[in-house]
Formats: sequence, structure tokens, C-alpha cells
Amino acid sequence: MIAILLDAASWVLILSGSFFVVVSAIGLIRMPELFTRMHAASVSDTLGAGLLLAGMMLQIEFGLTTLKLAFIFVLILFTSPVVTHALAQAALHEKILPSLAEDRRTRRDGDPNGRQQ
Repeated sequence: MIAILLDAASWVLILSGSFFVVVSAIGLIRMPELFTRMHAASVSDTLGAGLLLAGMMLQIEFGLTTLKLAFIFVLILFTSPVVTHALAQAALHEKILPSLAEDRRTRRDGDPNGRQQ
């Protein structure tokens, strides 16, 4: 009974992780600019890889391989946001600016339209 539950839980994790990785790939293709592509890829990829690794950890018996998968998960969890931030900073350094629907630099605190109170 426990084996069936572990298999079911691992397959749910693996399938949901695969879903997030596919959504991330679609986001890379569909998003219009560099910064939105980075956001789509970094958030979904980190979650997708984490769910895939968690599902794989449930598929195998506890041992050295489980610890290796846990180490890979922690490595991805810490490096993916850092790499995304570094890439965004490099793009801003090269004067690649995000295209916004509105200019938010003139906003005042508390007023979404930027008017003074």
C-alpha cells in the first residue's frame, strides 16, 4: 500500500514538474522581450526542476543517490535566481531597458497615477 502511494506521489510530482518546464519553454518563445522571458524561465524552471527532482527522490530508495538529488535541488534553488539577477544586471548595464506599458519612474508614493496629494 505504501509503495503504491509513493509511486502515485512521485508521478504527480514528475508530471507537474514536467508541466512547469513546458510552460517555461513556451514562455521563452511567447514573451516579447528579454526581461519577461527571463522571468518566465527562471520562476517556472526552478519550480519545475524542484518538482522533478522531488519526484525522482520518491522513486528511489533512500541512499547516496537521494542525497545527490537533494544536493542538485539545493544547487538549482540557489543558483537559478542569482544567474537570472546577474543576467538582468548585465542587460541593464548594456542599456537594454525593459519596455513598460507606463513609465513608473514619476510615480509618487501611494498614488498609482503619480499625482501629488
